[in-house]
Amino acid sequence: MILQRIGNKGIRLGTLFDRAAARHPANPVILDHDLDIAPHGGRRWTVTGIADLVADFASRLWAAGIRPRDRVVVHKTDGFDITLLACSIARTGAIPVLLSPKLDGATVVELLRRLDHPVLVTDQAKLESSLPAEVFDLTRLTLLASGSHPGTTELAALAGAERVPPVRMPPNHPTLVTHTSGTTGTPKLAVHTGHTFQARYRPQATLASLAGRREPLAIHVSFVHSRLFTAMPIGVLQGHPLIILADDDPAAVGEIFAETPPGMIEAHPNTFVKWEELADDPAKPLANVKYFSSTFDAIHPRTVHRLLAASERRSPQFVQMYGQSEVGPIAGRTYTKKRGMANGRCVGIPFPGMTGVRIVSRDGKKPSPSSPGDIEVRSDGRIVTYVGEHGRWEKQVHDGWWKMGDVGFRTKWGCLHLLDRAVDVIPGIDSTLAMEDALLARVPSLVEVIIIPNEDGLAVPVVCTKDDVPLDPAEWKAAMADLPPTADPVQWRLNDLPHTATTKIKRLELARLLATGSNGAGHDHQ
Repeated sequence: MILQRIGNKGIRLGTLFDRAAARHPANPVILDHDLDIAPHGGRRWTVTGIADLVADFASRLWAAGIRPRDRVVVHKTDGFDITLLACSIARTGAIPVLLSPKLDGATVVELLRRLDHPVLVTDQAKLESSLPAEVFDLTRLTLLASGSHPGTTELAALAGAERVPPVRMPPNHPTLVTHTSGTTGTPKLAVHTGHTFQARYRPQATLASLAGRREPLAIHVSFVHSRLFTAMPIGVLQGHPLIILADDDPAAVGEIFAETPPGMIEAHPNTFVKWEELADDPAKPLANVKYFSSTFDAIHPRTVHRLLAASERRSPQFVQMYGQSEVGPIAGRTYTKKRGMANGRCVGIPFPGMTGVRIVSRDGKKPSPSSPGDIEVRSDGRIVTYVGEHGRWEKQVHDGWWKMGDVGFRTKWGCLHLLDRAVDVIPGIDSTLAMEDALLARVPSLVEVIIIPNEDGLAVPVVCTKDDVPLDPAEWKAAMADLPPTADPVQWRLNDLPHTATTKIKRLELARLLATGSNGAGHDHQ
């Protein structure tokens, strides 16, 4: 779209921290964990220190033989150094491919096979636990971010490598490969260019600039998620102190926020659900938050209300964005204490001059709440292909419009309402997401509810409660009084639900587990 194209020189991940350091050299970067690639560096950095670390490891990668256009996979133990290694790889002109630490070995093997003998950056822990020996046959070189292992090259051994200048690649060249959530099967490898990333950065940076002063920005987003590579540049280039979180445990997060109160928070919706309990923390860790921002998935109204109520800032706002890894943010809207989220299905309006939305009828009728259509979008932030699966990418594009795989409608005011994923539609229920919103609002003990069909097509609510207390049958019955009929609820522990790397529930996998009679106990998440 026109405003995404003007002056678009590409995101330039390899020199991101150099440019940030030139503007705000002492700007702090605070971590809740040690970096595997710099274990003695501590948890309080400056942007200048991070820039030097990125340049250092780019030089080590160059010394190891990495060159422009090489594909370099990063699959290591979780940490912010995944993101920093991606920047170092991009600095050499190579293409970083980020695979979540939560992926199982078989999935990693399949994705490596699609990449046609890439370089692999991993660590001793992964090679000794989840990765099969087959990875050595599928890669041309294996580098270790930490530890040691036969047949590999340790990046630590390349310390002191001669510094090399950054390689500047054309803006239309691939700059990063991320993977989709894998909620419907094996993840797809999405290819982003410098142009597409800069295009999706624009609407978010415009909103962030409205914050005015340099508010500390706390981020808890998967280190392999495309969203991090727009949220992080916004923070460092605009001079916001960064708080980077690997752990979303409310107790640990509460301590960090009490010590360094954030003014802005970016996190996955399910993370915000876990952080609802911080609203009751006597230390008031959310009191200074002016802006809460949720990534692309649906969020429950109860969560929005509780978080806004915990802020003591004047007119705090919750920014909800609708989008997808393949296209970036498409629509958004804000909520305040006075103008709360009455309808969780309303995800906002497109960004003028940047993104577009249309609803395509599925049954010949005008799209409406009872007859939703397919949501299709336009954005210059759209990926350019799926690695090894260009045919699947082509099936998603219709005359320049990208099929989101969601169903919904638009109101007469232009607001987009997201009702369900197309694969999650259950006959007799207008919106499972709206039904879940209602149940969470009516049953305070619930921390999650997922409505999925059983083998006979009947809706089954899978519920999780705070501290795993038994669900109150009378309370449940009252909450369900005016809602479509379902089977009896099935209670699981929250940690036993199958999650993606971005904390989304794998609904199809959950339905499969229920069909096999699983109760979730001891389930191994992928």
